[in-house]
Amino acid sequence: MKKCAYIAAALMLTGMAACNEKPGFKIEGTVSGAAEKTLYLEQAGLEGIVALDSVKLNTEGDFSLGAVRPSSPEFYRLRVDNKVINFSVDSTEVLNLTADYKDFATGYQVKGSDNSVKIKELVLLQAELQKEVNGLAKSSIPAGLAQDSLLKLVDAYKDKVKKDYIFHAPNKAYAYFALFQQLNGFMIFDPLANKEDVKCFAAVATSMNNLYPHADRSRNLYNMVIKGMKNTRVPKEKPVEIPVEKVKETSIIDIPLMDLKGVTHHLTDLKGKVVLIDFTAYANAMSGARNLALRELYDKYASQGLEIYQISLDADEHFWKTAADNLPWICVRDPRGSYSTYVNLYGVTQVPTSFLVNRDNELVVRLNEKSDLEAEIKRLL
Repeated sequence: MKKCAYIAAALMLTGMAACNEKPGFKIEGTVSGAAEKTLYLEQAGLEGIVALDSVKLNTEGDFSLGAVRPSSPEFYRLRVDNKVINFSVDSTEVLNLTADYKDFATGYQVKGSDNSVKIKELVLLQAELQKEVNGLAKSSIPAGLAQDSLLKLVDAYKDKVKKDYIFHAPNKAYAYFALFQQLNGFMIFDPLANKEDVKCFAAVATSMNNLYPHADRSRNLYNMVIKGMKNTRVPKEKPVEIPVEKVKETSIIDIPLMDLKGVTHHLTDLKGKVVLIDFTAYANAMSGARNLALRELYDKYASQGLEIYQISLDADEHFWKTAADNLPWICVRDPRGSYSTYVNLYGVTQVPTSFLVNRDNELVVRLNEKSDLEAEIKRLL
């Protein structure tokens, strides 16, 4: 009887231990060419990167890492040095991955997760886009043509990702991953300023909310959509009346806005210079490359009388201040963003949009994607 009691107690303890163990997932495989390096498993959560597990690789490169399986789709990454592989986990318990250290982030193979295969496809697409954008920045083609090419590259990328990944399966983890890809450090899809991008976020948010209503990512995505809808909704405004004598005096509509230090700059105070009025948003994916092109022109022609009056429509003031801090021209911001009175008065329907003003304070050129910006500036100088 005593022996039976011991056996029963042991079985009860085993059962209790099994009940306390949470289901987990594993990712295992081989990383060649990385002997003596440490492979890390990290969670890419909403609050940042969290280390979960690690292993020091031997000459064979075999590894097995794991963590508690999430209750809703979550994103993770394997990292060696500064090289990263992104993947997702939902109901998957075991993933298999093979990679070589040299092309760790792009040349790997993953099995056991269709979402992770699609994430790799997106990573490769984004890497190719970044390569093409970097090539434009280094090219010697006129700034206007470079901007035109940049817009076409980004638009083509977004169209493909929308069709093949986001709207194709908005309930999948890879659709969520696609929403947050970046170019030059900025989100390619901007839910706070672009009405069409809000639709992409809304499609994924609706699907996630139906499947995982209590997940933090679902709530966060829903909140982003609501904020984006508010930001991009066109409010009803009363017509703004500009005094006729003011228009006759300057030939342009004045724009008095504050710079980073709180100093108000009037567009009409720049009479005597050739002025490039540039409506922009630093959070736009194309902003970095565009400002590099503008800086080349500014460095070349500022001494001859060129000035740039750049108007930020960014919703985040701190982000604007950080992004504009080292720019040499006049950087101001309209806190009303896309609802700016000046956006309506100047007929701005997208950013970036630019105009040229001659030395007599006359608005003479509305630049478009086919404009040769440098040629137009030289003509007015």
